[in-house]
Amino acid sequence: MASLDLVSPVTAPCRVVAQMTNFASHVTDAGMDPKTVPLTFFRKASGAISGPFDDVVRPAHVTLLDYEVEIGLVIGREIPVGSEIATVGEYVAGLVVTNDVSARDIQLPQTQFYEAKSYPTFTPVGPALVLLDADELKRFADLRLRLSVNGSVRQNSVVGEDMIYRPLEALRSLTRFQRLDPGDLVLTGTPAGTALSAPPKVFEKIAALLPPALKWKLFFKRQAKNPKYLADGDVVEATVTTDDGALDLGTQRTVVRYQR
Repeated sequence: MASLDLVSPVTAPCRVVAQMTNFASHVTDAGMDPKTVPLTFFRKASGAISGPFDDVVRPAHVTLLDYEVEIGLVIGREIPVGSEIATVGEYVAGLVVTNDVSARDIQLPQTQFYEAKSYPTFTPVGPALVLLDADELKRFADLRLRLSVNGSVRQNSVVGEDMIYRPLEALRSLTRFQRLDPGDLVLTGTPAGTALSAPPKVFEKIAALLPPALKWKLFFKRQAKNPKYLADGDVVEATVTTDDGALDLGTQRTVVRYQR
């Protein structure tokens, strides 16, 4: 048994859908207003799914590797487009810890997320798929998301204090246009504390006057000095649990490896 590796409890192929800017602290950190941010989604390739203790591999051409601890909803039954969803428990089988790993230097100039968040190992999932009944799901708001790098806490937030759009609202919106099937994974957003944050207002005003190529060159030069981006050998631990331990999705531990 000691020689066995724990794999992701969510298997590919499947749909991986993620909510954008869904924690007030993260929205503010990105320089936006939580009161006006819309409920929006993006897709990740299911080929990015990896196990909870697998290495996170940074491709050789990527320079700014970031982390985002998130709660994943694992769909338990078919949800056709146009479904009327009364409760989350009808359709969600359980919850998992996920990390929405992101190549920021790919994401930002492209102004879309798919490539930057879809490289192999960019969605660690697990360690467990925690099946919850209706009463347990009522405590979703009590879940605390924490992520540390080399033992230093970077993200630490409670759903009820920070999440903007809860799962019921998100699923109702998503299924207006997107079918979901058993085994699909919906990521519900991340709190503040990622390496990427909004640049100072003065920098934004100056950058707005520059040609795009020069603007991005200056921005990434500035970002390259940020020590929070993941380095080769960094140990990332992500956990989701209630403070009283009644609900515990477990802890994933991944090591960052740079591709040469």
